[in-house]
Amino acid sequence: MSQKPKLRVLFCGAVLQNFFDLPSGEIGKVWAATGEMLKGIRDLPGVEILGTIDDDQTMVGTSPNGWPWTFYILADVPDRDTVVAACNLFRTIEIGEHRLWRYIRVEARIGRELVIPE
Repeated sequence: MSQKPKLRVLFCGAVLQNFFDLPSGEIGKVWAATGEMLKGIRDLPGVEILGTIDDDQTMVGTSPNGWPWTFYILADVPDRDTVVAACNLFRTIEIGEHRLWRYIRVEARIGRELVIPE
């Protein structure tokens, strides 16, 4: 039996205006939740993180239209259900009375590996 190829997924994250509206004393809670989300994606069964990009030093402010994104995670993922589980972390990780998605938006682009000829 041949093994089903993994999906190549680009998780795109955008910091939203709600984050920038927080009092400075509350920002650390969002960073802690963001770390929980990043570890949560990495630790999903069968996920292999291939690379990340954090654009926060040269892109300042929100990404209300989705582009440019603030950060990217490129991963090989076993199936669509795992991609959904990764995105669901934004819905379930709590920050006080809110969820992470109040502060960061995510979009997952699903494709396959682009093979470059020899």
